[in-house]
Amino acid sequence: METKNIILDLRTKAGMSQDELAEKLFVTRQAVSRWENGETTPGTDTLKLLSRLFDVSINTLLGSPRQLICQCCGMPLEDGSISREPDGSFNEEYCKWCYTEGKFAYPDMDSLLDFLSEHMSNENFTPEQAREYFEKELPKLRHWQKS
Repeated sequence: METKNIILDLRTKAGMSQDELAEKLFVTRQAVSRWENGETTPGTDTLKLLSRLFDVSINTLLGSPRQLICQCCGMPLEDGSISREPDGSFNEEYCKWCYTEGKFAYPDMDSLLDFLSEHMSNENFTPEQAREYFEKELPKLRHWQKS
């Protein structure tokens, strides 16, 4: 879906007029109209305000142009699983289980590997196989490259 349709859809679902949305975002009604007609796209600061107002990620507002994955555990990210900063804003780098309120849940890779090998195993994927798989994949993620 395109940004213009996403903004229109979110605004109408919230029961807001273009004037009401414009007032909340400190822009003109004409600016909202231009976004919804696809003539322009909101700037970065306005996208942040829209994200907070409608409780969706900027990635969602832009039509999900890229598949987000948690840079700690590798899980695909959607609006419901994206972490938040202490101020409530989305952090599109991590899932809410690895990073929340400005803190990481796993102090080191071994802690995460222990959790993943236990919880990602099943009858076709033993804990040992899960650990071996994640030992290869986790170092490719930005969080572990920094460590």
